[in-house]
Amino acid sequence: MYKRFPASSYMEYVILFIFIILIFSIFKLQIIEGEKYKNIAEKNIVRIQTIYPTRGEIYDRKYRPIVLNKPSYNLYIIPGKIIEKESVSEFVSDYFDKEIDEIMKIIHENRYRSYQEILLIQDITFEKMTIISEQLNYYPSLLFKAEKVRKYFYANHFTGYTGRITEDEYEKLRKEGYSINSNIGKTGLEKYYEDILHGENGQQVLQVDAGGNNLEFFKHNLQTSPQNGDDLILTIDNDLQEYVSSIFPKNKKGSIVVMNIKTGGILAYVSKPDFDPNLFTGGISAKQWDNIITDPNKPMLDRVIHGTYPPGSVYKPIMASLGLEEKVIDSKTKLTKCDGGMWFGNRYFKCWLAKGHGRLAVENAIKYSCDVFFYDLSTRFTLEHLNEYTELNHLSTRTGIDLPGERKGFFPTRKWYIDNYGKYVGILGHKVNLAIGQGEILVTPLQICAYYSALGNDGVWKQPHLLDKRIEAEYTYKNIVEEKHLPMSDDTL
Repeated sequence: MYKRFPASSYMEYVILFIFIILIFSIFKLQIIEGEKYKNIAEKNIVRIQTIYPTRGEIYDRKYRPIVLNKPSYNLYIIPGKIIEKESVSEFVSDYFDKEIDEIMKIIHENRYRSYQEILLIQDITFEKMTIISEQLNYYPSLLFKAEKVRKYFYANHFTGYTGRITEDEYEKLRKEGYSINSNIGKTGLEKYYEDILHGENGQQVLQVDAGGNNLEFFKHNLQTSPQNGDDLILTIDNDLQEYVSSIFPKNKKGSIVVMNIKTGGILAYVSKPDFDPNLFTGGISAKQWDNIITDPNKPMLDRVIHGTYPPGSVYKPIMASLGLEEKVIDSKTKLTKCDGGMWFGNRYFKCWLAKGHGRLAVENAIKYSCDVFFYDLSTRFTLEHLNEYTELNHLSTRTGIDLPGERKGFFPTRKWYIDNYGKYVGILGHKVNLAIGQGEILVTPLQICAYYSALGNDGVWKQPHLLDKRIEAEYTYKNIVEEKHLPMSDDTL
């Protein structure tokens, strides 16, 4: 026979058991592990650390490298750990091509970022890093990090280069996840596609002590992975690019552009003289920068889109098509006989061929580039008419190529002449000069390339572009570009 206990007795035992566990837990926390948690509470800080993404790489149309990321070592300084800034500045200057004043300036600008790691030197070899590391016990404010830097395979203007973010750039971009140590695109594709090359930051939670030293990750580490930047696949063909660059006359200034007339894709893009973008990878010195920007040959100038020049005789087909479209001439019309020049008022305008071309119709006038034919043709139109038609052929507007800072062409207006000469004089003389691509008219080499490509593409003008597609993780996105039609009929073409 069993003795039955009331239900309330069972509850008393359960409550007693829970109470014992609770007492033991409090004892463990306060007595056994009390000192441990006291230290954590007093000394440790929770810090969210940014994990930076890997920058997207750049390839040619056949997936051959143009710009890659290479492993390297970067030297950082922690301002709050500097013992003597003059001493550490001199130490760094002894090993690198950087003036003491430059290093002191970086330290001064970041003096309030006490425990942030501030980038000093980039792209350091393993050998040099090893030698310097042996002395870092004397300089606790310095540390090395294994990181990736850009490697440029070619001296191309269109790729541009990355460089250290400035204070002004940082203030604008900090909300987008950039740090004071970030490298950003400064010119070319690196700048134009900064948003998609950069990627998106991740983060991890750290425990650090009062001195800012990392202790360990949380036991259950809180982390979000970064999203790496997109890779760019260009329309450029590396073989053709190298060939065009190799045939460019040495010690000459100029540019060559090769474009697919059906797509607008740029196959080769050369501007001379050029420069080595790898100079900027490790942080260019003030002396190196001064040598580049004071070079009279202007190696930093991208003459394809930043240089504007009188087009010369390549402008003549535009005049011819205007005459044909406006029915001022037809394919058989012969204008003034060319005897080597033509009088306009009291001024004689020469043809390039002193003996003259005789009387020519439009096809041969273009073929032999007779100046007199186009002098005469220009007198049939107003300056405003020439200006408007030039713009319709996209020679006084930007092409919209995917590069920053493209300049647009220029065709003078009546107002421009009044503003610059005080009054509008010599109207006829100005027009005849403009008709052969001389005088005040200016275009970029790319504008001319796009125009002639359209002539070869049944009048369809394709927007010049360098990006064929971009690759984001497992997805590929094709670049869609604009197309227009030249203002001419099939008969004129």
